[in-house]
This record gives sequence, structure tokens and C-alpha cells, in this order.
Amino acid sequence: MKAKLPLTAAALALLITLPAPFSICFAQGVLTPPGAPAPTMKSLDQIEARTPITNTASLVIITQPGSYYLTHNLTVSSGDGIDINVSGVTLDLNGFTISSTVASATGSGILLGSALSDLTICNGHIRGSVTNNGSGVYGGGGFGNGIYYNGSSPVNILVSRVSVSRCLFSGIYLSTGDATVVEACTVHTAGSDGIVASTLKNCAAVDCGNVAIYGDEVSDCQGRCSGGGDGLYANYVAQNCYGQSSTGNGLATTTAQNCYGEGDGGGYGLDADTAQNCYGYSASGFGLESETAIGCYGYSSSSTGLSAFIANVCHGATYRGTALSVTHNIYSY
Repeated sequence: MKAKLPLTAAALALLITLPAPFSICFAQGVLTPPGAPAPTMKSLDQIEARTPITNTASLVIITQPGSYYLTHNLTVSSGDGIDINVSGVTLDLNGFTISSTVASATGSGILLGSALSDLTICNGHIRGSVTNNGSGVYGGGGFGNGIYYNGSSPVNILVSRVSVSRCLFSGIYLSTGDATVVEACTVHTAGSDGIVASTLKNCAAVDCGNVAIYGDEVSDCQGRCSGGGDGLYANYVAQNCYGQSSTGNGLATTTAQNCYGEGDGGGYGLDADTAQNCYGYSASGFGLESETAIGCYGYSSSSTGLSAFIANVCHGATYRGTALSVTHNIYSY
């Protein structure tokens, strides 16, 4: 009986006896490289296609279009914090704060050049050290304005999720009627106007010396004026808003829907051409005054609670004065 060959030897013998067309090798294709090796890593611009702002204590001037972001808090000792002098810029404050140590308030946290367009400013804070003495007199250090512009008004601007506090003049001041939008922003303590823009949404401005909230179309906003201006003023429409003023009108607009106005001095609580589902209170002026009031309530301590040309399902009340003054009364009392 023949001895068995090891498996490896048997396999080798079998391969040796195979006919010529058979081969133990597989085709490998063309071995010549198609070209020079290409980089496999992403560039820094592909990972973070923005320009960092690394200054921490000096004025930043933006002169080229693009996207910029803060990497630290920025504290200046004079003038402005950031100047934007070109259109087509996105500025992300990245959660950081722009502040000023100037003893007598001057400059702006962010200053826009004349007639700029296509700008976005978002996600951060601008802070000064101005205070109200309790009688409507503002003074102190830091910035004169939070966000402001020089020369001709800007166009196509968005300011989002920015808080501004303790400025001598305006908090966020853009133009009306020119596609300027401010959303989800707050202003606390501004010696003049709080927030001014064409469209305002989900904003609040309190302790302002002049008009706290001013726009063309305003929704879901709150404005409180410590001086003689209106708490909230909308050129066209105010929806779901609250306005309060120490001596001016609480809320004034063309069309008010689901709004509340409070005039703690001699101004109207709520003044609108058309008011629907609104409430107005005044200490010594009209609680609510409107050409057409629908489903509204007005109260005045010493004047007219509700005054309207047409009142439909409305109610007026007063402590010393006229509860309801209406030319055409429909189920109102």
C-alpha cells in the first residue's frame, strides 16, 4: 500500500500535471498609476469657511464681504467695537460680548457704513454701563448705541438673537421700509429708541427714553418706555403685542390685533384705526381709542374708557369720566 503524500505535496503534484492553459495567477490589470497622488485631507476652508475675529481689545474693521465670527469677548477702550464698511457680510458674535470701558458713552457696539445691504448679525451681546436715574435721565459709560448706521439707511438687513443693554442712545437702530428685520432680540436700558426696523418679531425693549419698539409690522413684541415716547409704535400692523409708556401712548398703530396698551400718564393706552380683541388702559387719557373697535375693552381712571366711531361687542369702564363714547354702537356697553 502506497503511503499518502502530505496535502501540500499532493496539491503541488496536481498543479504540476495540469494542462498548459491553466495558471495559478489572476490577472492584475494595468499597474501604471493614472496620475500623481491627490490630497485626501480637507482644507481648513472646507471645514470652517469663515474668518475668525481674534481681537480682544481693539476696534475691528470689516472691509471685505464674507462670513466672520468672534472667538473671544471684545472690550474696547474708545469708540466703536466693530465697523462693517462693506455689503455682503455675515457677523456671528458666537455667544460672545462686545463691551466698552469708556467713561462717557460714545461710539457704537456695531456700526454699519452708509447704504450697505445684505448683512446678517446674530448670536451675541452688546453691553455698556449707562443707567437711568429713575426720572428718565440717562448717563454713564460704554457705548452710545448698540447697533447703528452712518449716512444712508441700510437695506436687506437681518439682526437675530442679539441682546443689547445700557446704551446712552439707541439699542438696535435700523431703518423702516427697507427690508430690515429684527427677530428674537432684546434691549434693556437705552436713553432714546429701543429697537427700530421695518419688521420686528419676538423682541422686547424695556427702560427706553423714547419709543421702545418702532416698526412697520410688529408681532409678538413688548415695548416699555420710561420717557415721553410710545411703548410700541407700528406704522401698519401690530399683532400679539404689549406696549407701555410712562407719559406717552402705550401702543399706537394702524391695525391692532390681540394687543394690550398701557398709558400710565396722560397718553392713550391703545390708539389704533382698527382694533380687534384689544385692551387699553390709561391713567388720565383714553383707555382705548379707535375708528373701529371689535371685541375690545378700554379703561381709564379719569377720562374715557373706550372711544370709537364704530364699536362692535366692546366694553368701556372708568373711575371718574366717561366709560364708553361711541358714534355707532353694536352690542357695546
